[in-house]
Amino acid sequence: VQLVESVGGSAEAGGSLRLSCVASGLASSRKYMGWFRQAPGKEREGVPAIWTGGYSTNYADSVKGRFTISQDNASNTVYLQMNSLKPEDTAMYYCACTADSAWYRLRGYYYHYWGQGTQVTVSS
Repeated sequence: VQLVESVGGSAEAGGSLRLSCVASGLASSRKYMGWFRQAPGKEREGVPAIWTGGYSTNYADSVKGRFTISQDNASNTVYLQMNSLKPEDTAMYYCACTADSAWYRLRGYYYHYWGQGTQVTVSS
Protein backbone atom coordinates (compact mmCIF):
# COMPACT_ATOMS: atom_id res chain seq x y z
CA VAL A 1 0.00 0.00 0.00
CA GLN A 2 1.30 3.39 -0.92
CA LEU A 3 -0.07 6.75 0.13
CA VAL A 4 1.33 9.84 -1.54
CA GLU A 5 0.40 13.26 -0.22
CA SER A 6 0.58 16.47 -2.16
CA VAL A 7 3.00 19.16 -1.17
CA GLY A 8 1.66 21.21 1.74
CA GLY A 9 2.27 24.86 1.90
CA SER A 10 1.99 28.08 3.78
CA ALA A 11 -0.91 30.40 4.37
CA GLU A 12 -1.81 33.35 6.48
CA ALA A 13 -4.35 33.03 9.25
CA GLY A 14 -7.81 32.99 7.76
CA GLY A 15 -6.56 31.56 4.51
CA SER A 16 -7.10 28.20 2.85
CA LEU A 17 -5.07 25.25 1.68
CA ARG A 18 -5.98 21.92 0.12
CA LEU A 19 -4.11 18.67 0.56
CA SER A 20 -4.57 15.53 -1.48
CA CYS A 21 -3.57 11.93 -0.97
CA VAL A 22 -3.48 9.24 -3.63
CA ALA A 23 -3.80 5.67 -2.40
CA SER A 24 -2.68 2.59 -4.27
CA GLY A 25 -2.30 -1.09 -3.55
CA LEU A 26 -5.13 -1.56 -1.04
CA ALA A 27 -7.42 -4.20 -2.40
CA SER A 28 -9.96 -4.14 0.40
CA SER A 29 -13.29 -2.71 -0.55
CA ARG A 30 -13.78 -1.66 3.05
CA LYS A 31 -11.38 1.21 3.30
CA TYR A 32 -11.21 4.22 5.51
CA MET A 33 -8.95 7.19 4.96
CA GLY A 34 -7.91 9.73 7.52
CA TRP A 35 -5.75 12.78 7.98
CA PHE A 36 -3.60 13.19 11.04
CA ARG A 37 -1.32 15.98 12.11
CA GLN A 38 1.52 16.43 14.52
CA ALA A 39 3.10 19.65 15.64
CA PRO A 40 6.51 19.77 17.33
CA GLY A 41 6.22 18.77 20.95
CA LYS A 42 2.59 17.72 20.62
CA GLU A 43 0.81 14.41 20.28
CA ARG A 44 -0.46 13.21 16.95
CA GLU A 45 -4.04 14.31 16.38
CA GLY A 46 -6.63 12.74 14.15
CA VAL A 47 -8.23 15.48 12.07
CA PRO A 48 -10.96 14.01 9.84
CA ALA A 49 -11.59 10.57 8.41
CA ILE A 50 -13.88 9.18 5.76
CA TRP A 51 -15.33 5.85 4.77
CA THR A 52 -14.57 5.63 1.10
CA GLY A 53 -17.44 3.24 0.49
CA GLY A 54 -20.21 5.14 2.17
CA TYR A 55 -19.02 8.72 2.55
CA SER A 56 -19.44 8.70 6.32
CA THR A 57 -17.09 11.15 7.94
CA ASN A 58 -15.86 12.16 11.35
CA TYR A 59 -14.07 15.31 12.41
CA ALA A 60 -12.05 16.40 15.38
CA ASP A 61 -13.73 19.22 17.29
CA SER A 62 -10.73 21.44 16.61
CA VAL A 63 -11.45 21.51 12.88
CA LYS A 64 -15.23 21.13 12.63
CA GLY A 65 -16.73 23.74 10.38
CA ARG A 66 -13.33 24.66 8.93
CA PHE A 67 -11.94 21.49 7.37
CA THR A 68 -13.66 19.20 4.88
CA ILE A 69 -12.58 15.73 3.87
CA SER A 70 -13.75 14.43 0.51
CA GLN A 71 -12.87 11.72 -1.94
CA ASP A 72 -12.71 10.81 -5.58
CA ASN A 73 -12.96 7.04 -5.77
CA ALA A 74 -12.24 7.00 -9.48
CA SER A 75 -8.72 8.26 -8.81
CA ASN A 76 -8.35 6.81 -5.28
CA THR A 77 -7.74 10.31 -3.99
CA VAL A 78 -8.77 11.85 -0.69
CA TYR A 79 -8.74 15.58 -0.19
CA LEU A 80 -8.50 17.80 2.85
CA GLN A 81 -9.84 21.28 2.29
CA MET A 82 -8.69 23.57 5.08
CA ASN A 83 -10.40 26.93 5.45
CA SER A 84 -10.19 29.63 8.08
CA LEU A 85 -6.74 28.44 8.97
CA LYS A 86 -5.26 29.29 12.33
CA PRO A 87 -1.64 29.36 13.44
CA GLU A 88 -2.38 26.35 15.64
CA ASP A 89 -3.12 24.34 12.49
CA THR A 90 0.60 24.43 11.76
CA ALA A 91 1.82 20.84 11.75
CA MET A 92 3.04 17.97 9.66
CA TYR A 93 -0.01 16.39 8.07
CA TYR A 94 -0.19 12.69 7.31
CA CYS A 95 -2.60 10.72 5.20
CA ALA A 96 -3.46 7.30 6.60
CA CYS A 97 -5.53 4.29 5.61
CA THR A 98 -7.13 1.39 7.41
CA ALA A 99 -9.68 -1.37 7.07
CA ASP A 100 -10.38 -1.27 10.81
CA SER A 101 -13.97 -0.65 11.83
CA ALA A 102 -12.72 1.72 14.56
CA TRP A 103 -11.58 4.21 11.91
CA TYR A 104 -13.94 6.89 13.18
CA ARG A 105 -12.17 7.15 16.53
CA LEU A 106 -9.39 9.14 14.83
CA ARG A 107 -6.70 7.26 16.70
CA GLY A 108 -3.48 6.61 14.88
CA TYR A 109 -3.07 3.07 16.11
CA TYR A 110 -6.17 1.98 14.18
CA TYR A 111 -4.50 3.08 10.94
CA HIS A 112 -2.00 0.73 9.37
CA TYR A 113 -0.73 2.59 6.33
CA TRP A 114 0.77 6.06 6.32
CA GLY A 115 2.00 8.64 3.87
CA GLN A 116 5.30 10.43 4.18
CA GLY A 117 3.80 13.60 5.60
CA THR A 118 3.53 17.12 4.30
CA GLN A 119 4.17 20.38 6.12
CA VAL A 120 1.46 22.99 6.62
CA THR A 121 2.46 26.33 8.09
CA VAL A 122 0.01 29.05 9.05
CA SER A 123 1.31 32.46 9.96
CA SER A 124 -0.51 34.99 12.11
